Amino acid sequence: MTVSQSARAQACTNKMRQELQELANKGVLMVGNAFSAVLFVKGEPGPAQEAGGELMSGPDGKALRAALLRLGYAPEDWLAVDVSPQAAIEPALLRRTICALDPATVVACDEAAAAALRDALADDLSALSNLDDALLVPGRVVQVLGMRVLNLGGFEAALASDKQKQVMWARLKQIPPLGEPY
Repeated sequence: MTVSQSARAQACTNKMRQELQELANKGVLMVGNAFSAVLFVKGEPGPAQEAGGELMSGPDGKALRAALLRLGYAPEDWLAVDVSPQAAIEPALLRRTICALDPATVVACDEAAAAALRDALADDLSALSNLDDALLVPGRVVQVLGMRVLNLGGFEAALASDKQKQVMWARLKQIPPLGEPY
């Protein structure tokens, strides 16, 4: 008995819905498209979020989405996870979240997010031969678990300076869409 492609797709969708619901039940705050190639990890809430706005609803979120568009990503091809102290997400849960979402690229928006990624991916990062890669030094693209990981090193703060905006754009240009794998 063969299972139709449509039935397989539905089974995958149902499995993903269940995993996302389990993560939400454990307190993981996510916004965006769960089937995205890019996962933003945000550790420092911005003014918009502190004022009760949604994660990535402030100027930093708008600028990051605009940057992805310029790089060639589809407008809906992003997802964000909150790892701020208010979210209180444990390293094992962040790792599980990343693995469930299976993005091609993970972007740490700030140093708090990079620290959370270092904790969640500690074993994999420690296996890297380059210390700067293992430490997720800002601006370096690192391959971990088959994903590209980039620490922007303070994206929201960089929006206040034209020079720092250029630095952030140069960093983001390192992660263009990967294209189809076939």
